[in-house]
Amino acid sequence: MFQVPLITLLGIGALWKGTDLVRAPHDRVLRCLVASLVLLMAGEILSFPEVNAAIDTATALGVGKVLFNGIYMSGLSALVMVFVSTMRGADAEYRRHRRINTALLTVVLAALTVAMIATPAGMRGHFLGTPHMAQPAIATFYLVGNTYFVYAYLASALWALRYARRASRNLRFGLLTMTLGLLGLTTTAINRIVLVVLRIDEPGSHETFNTVNWSLSNWAMGTVLVGISYSACTQLVTRVRSVVHHRRMYHELAPLWTALTAAYPELVLHRPSADSGWRGLRQRRTHERRFYRRLIECRDGLVCLSPYLTRVAPDADLARGPAEQLARHITEALALKPTTESPHTELPAVLVASPADNDLGADAHELIAISHALRERTS
Repeated sequence: MFQVPLITLLGIGALWKGTDLVRAPHDRVLRCLVASLVLLMAGEILSFPEVNAAIDTATALGVGKVLFNGIYMSGLSALVMVFVSTMRGADAEYRRHRRINTALLTVVLAALTVAMIATPAGMRGHFLGTPHMAQPAIATFYLVGNTYFVYAYLASALWALRYARRASRNLRFGLLTMTLGLLGLTTTAINRIVLVVLRIDEPGSHETFNTVNWSLSNWAMGTVLVGISYSACTQLVTRVRSVVHHRRMYHELAPLWTALTAAYPELVLHRPSADSGWRGLRQRRTHERRFYRRLIECRDGLVCLSPYLTRVAPDADLARGPAEQLARHITEALALKPTTESPHTELPAVLVASPADNDLGADAHELIAISHALRERTS
């Protein structure tokens, strides 16, 4: 029921976070997240009977089932590591969890492969309703596989719940919804284990139980889908707001930045040449970076100009003065500054436009106020 929307959402997420990973290839959380999204998407695609049958036709009967389980379980293992990676702690703790998850996944996949090989060739296309559940290899395949699903879903749910406790309110709601869905999927995996045990003695029995369990699985997957969608939308809205906010401040600094960099062009930070392809994508500056760069250049320009500010306004409070007054002093200091300065001249710098609070936002607020005042003077 929810396969196509889930595949679509996983694909969008993989492209979105994949772009971020290209820019930050050493980000451990992003690496695990992109791997999980891609593997889970591939697993969902392989779960379609038509795709599974096509793989069996091209290879051998049973290969599609083993391949689906291998890829989907790997995606769940990567999902567990996503939550592990987000928790603060020593790298040794992360490596310990990675070793445990990798070893467990390896053992499970080896067991599934051996079980499939041990299954008589004509029975390798089995499914949960097979009349041959009493075959040890077939029963082992489903018992081992669903036991791992119980672990992966439950571990992901518990980690998501732990992460939700320190997340923002909006993100917390999405994580809690996702946790509820993962607990539902854990329940369905346990139910499948019970069903396998029951069907060993009574093949094809308890069909009503199986139908109800599949319905629960669909609703649980839908709940996970809602949680993922909500969390993704929350992150997207936060990202858009951040971009709009930093872009606006970037443009608001333009009058001050233009005046200062015209006087001190050497302060403009190096801009790498434009590249195409992946390298260009990695080097492309975000709006936040462009704003921070412009803020630093404005602050450096005021430091360089401050000796001339003390000359045009020797008695003024340059650190705490009103923005309109500082804008007037900056205009006068720029007019006083010679075109070429002697490198041997020592010009003591003073503090200009010091913010009341010691944070980047307060600093930006001070410089933007001066920039607005400069624009009004020149308009």
